[in-house]
Amino acid sequence: MNRITTFLIIMLFCSCQQAELGIPKPRMYPKVDYPERNKIQFTESYCQLGFNYPDYFIVKQDKYFFEKKPIDPCWFNLESQQLNSQLHCSYIPIKDRKHFDKLVNDAFKMTNKHNQKANYRKEQLIDNPDEGVHGILFEHDGPVASPLQFFVTDSTEHFFRASLYFRSKVNPDSIAPVYTFVKTDILDLIESFKWN
Repeated sequence: MNRITTFLIIMLFCSCQQAELGIPKPRMYPKVDYPERNKIQFTESYCQLGFNYPDYFIVKQDKYFFEKKPIDPCWFNLESQQLNSQLHCSYIPIKDRKHFDKLVNDAFKMTNKHNQKANYRKEQLIDNPDEGVHGILFEHDGPVASPLQFFVTDSTEHFFRASLYFRSKVNPDSIAPVYTFVKTDILDLIESFKWN
């Protein structure tokens, strides 16, 4: 046997040793650092309402609605960079009973759009007679764009609607802990809601 053949045989034996196969790591989601909950009062001069909200949200007034002015100056977002989420909020003054019925129907229509992708929808009545605040909270489970929406009204003058969105691909498993955290603060917002 010549040297080259011997070298090739040795290389063949060395390469045939059983290498230990790596075990795949389990799928993980990014770690979220939750902010502290310091409640502050919403007192923007362009709105006829107030509520408590956590200071990890920043209030940004909506100046445009599809390149036009919003129906009322009290259209705004509560945005959280840290939690990659925002609560779209809109206020509409009620003109009459027919207008009120249309606003309620529109709120249901917008919520119904999420039913196609939702596993189920849960509705919860909002009722705070001391402040004249009544409405419905909608929760969708599944890969929907907005897992939580609500509207509150006094049925005669004021109508307020809000929708929660996350600025990321909708994956219910990965956003579930963040959603649970934010939902607690939105429920506190609703509980403290009042008309000015």
